[in-house]
Amino acid sequence: MLQFYYNTAPNPMKVALFLEESGLPYEAVPLDTRKGEQFAPDYVAINPNSKAPAIVDDGVPVFDSNAILLYLAEKTGQFLPEGAHAGETLSWLMFIATGIGPYSGQCVHFRHFAPPGNDYAVTRYAFEAKRHWGILNDRLAGRDWLVGDAYSIVDMAAWGWERAAPFVLGEAGWAALPHVRRHFEAISARPAAQRAAAIKDRHAFKTEMDEEARRFMFRHTAA
Repeated sequence: MLQFYYNTAPNPMKVALFLEESGLPYEAVPLDTRKGEQFAPDYVAINPNSKAPAIVDDGVPVFDSNAILLYLAEKTGQFLPEGAHAGETLSWLMFIATGIGPYSGQCVHFRHFAPPGNDYAVTRYAFEAKRHWGILNDRLAGRDWLVGDAYSIVDMAAWGWERAAPFVLGEAGWAALPHVRRHFEAISARPAAQRAAAIKDRHAFKTEMDEEARRFMFRHTAA
């Protein structure tokens, strides 16, 4: 059975959604990054980048959430637009992977976790996060799904980050994205999305951002 190493951050949740939508049987293996479990040698052998998520499918490790989505879509033949939409699929999937995700993550870090005195970084990443989310919002204007006329892995990738968008952008920033909010609500209403969201109840992850957690989450501070 496929092993899915997860926590409830945006990137693992994309994969949880795919697994629930596809009906693939899987074993959910919690990875508590605030306890440093991502640095255990057995996990580093699966994902040398020491992040969640990763999967092991019949002995084959795959890491990075977007790589996993592509791998599973090709494996199952589900949720992967083809033909004229293949290029658009890759473009929007990589836009989420290299734009929405990283800029949102850095915006969260400098707004919520970095020590004071980083005004330039806060301004830059807040601007870039807002810009990238605006592009996504414009793309969804007048359309239900990001690529073509069907729900796909690109929508799943966006949903993972949409769950965190109010924390990234603030409530006013989230309110300014009506098409993204509509997209998020449509996916969240799906039974598979509700099952994916319920994965949080399978394990009690550490929630405190104490000194131990900071050492594991922000390793540069220990240098």
